[in-house]
Amino acid sequence: MELFAASAIVMLAAILHACTGFGFSVLATPFLLLVYDTSDAIQINIALSILISLFLMPKLVADVDKPLLGRLILGSLLGAPVGIAIYVYANPDQLRAAIGVLLLVFSVLVLRKLRFARSRRRDLMTGGFSGALTAGLGMPGPPLMVYFAGTTLTPSVLRSTTLVCFLVTYSISLILQIVVGSSSLEVLKAALFLTPATAAGVVIGQLLFRRLDPAGFMKLIHGLLIVTGAYLVIGAVMAG
Repeated sequence: MELFAASAIVMLAAILHACTGFGFSVLATPFLLLVYDTSDAIQINIALSILISLFLMPKLVADVDKPLLGRLILGSLLGAPVGIAIYVYANPDQLRAAIGVLLLVFSVLVLRKLRFARSRRRDLMTGGFSGALTAGLGMPGPPLMVYFAGTTLTPSVLRSTTLVCFLVTYSISLILQIVVGSSSLEVLKAALFLTPATAAGVVIGQLLFRRLDPAGFMKLIHGLLIVTGAYLVIGAVMAG
């Protein structure tokens, strides 16, 4: 039952990710927390996210905005050590609460259509926040989703650039987590078992990329994220 529930979660998250370039960690991590321990859910999410990015890589390279990608990756490198400190020293309830609060804040910002003017400095800062959240919570997407909302970048360029950025930041974060001794064979086995469902989601998402109504789908996702974020925050507060 646990594997079935986790498979359904990662398939839906992979569909969203392949369609938009965002969303796997935003959707997968909070729901995997309902199935696995906090650290295991974060690492399973990171491992599967790396697989997704590798799978999509051949279709992405031509559309990547290389200067933007470079600034995002540089920022991620600077932010990752902060995130790994959070991951190592925060207790599981604190991590759950942080993920819940992040989801709620992110959902409110997007629903209120908050917009930021792009600049080189803000590209770098956004990459830094993304790197910290990747290493700490396994969730690089929210800063980028808020920052790029309303951007003039075309969907294909935005999708390709963020997915390649995620491949780098996830890989750095996983290496850091292994170095600090937090990875386990059981986590890697779980990620391997969930790979077929993730791959199926990516294929479906690729097929839906140009046919889906993004607005309606994202409204549904935001509703799920608000409910899940509230659940995680309340659960962490009650556990404390």
